[in-house]
Amino acid sequence: MKKLVLQMQMSVDGFVCANEDHSWQLWEWGDESAWDGALKQDFNAVFAGVDTILLSRKMAQEGYLTHWGNAAKKFPRDPFYAFAQRIVDSRKVVLSNKLKQSASEPAWERTSLASGDLPREVNALKAGEGGDMAVFGGAGFASALIAAGLVDEFQLFINPAVLGAGRRIFDQGGFQNLRLLGSTAYACGMVVSRYAPAG
Repeated sequence: MKKLVLQMQMSVDGFVCANEDHSWQLWEWGDESAWDGALKQDFNAVFAGVDTILLSRKMAQEGYLTHWGNAAKKFPRDPFYAFAQRIVDSRKVVLSNKLKQSASEPAWERTSLASGDLPREVNALKAGEGGDMAVFGGAGFASALIAAGLVDEFQLFINPAVLGAGRRIFDQGGFQNLRLLGSTAYACGMVVSRYAPAG
């Protein structure tokens, strides 16, 4: 059975988005990155086991696929950007009840639409063949997946910043015990902690 891996950048105080315009992430998805080599290598390793990426309607419409498709073209021989080509090559599933797509002309390559019934759609995908599924946000989509009990592994990229206020992803899900799978501190100041639901 496939597992669903949720990967999110987060502040030390647990926020995934700032209320104010703070530059708080060590890498804000542009060309410049303060990530060190080991973190870049480990980040790419996650994609080796993933063959499906789940996206919210918002992320798809706001340019996630176009952004990483352009990065794959811009940096074709940079080993750090190998993940961008994996995003291009992977199957993408957009979960939404609002988005409509023409069957004859898909809006995004290797991308299909599924209903916004998260438990039904995600559990059907988990029962399929192949590698794991990954989801990278946004905050509302991640919160809904957590609240529905669908996340099998949390990969939290803790940036060395305290925001004080912002958006969280665990507010809807209620109490839950987690089991630590591993935690790695990197030279750039990032700590990546991996958890699975306990029990």
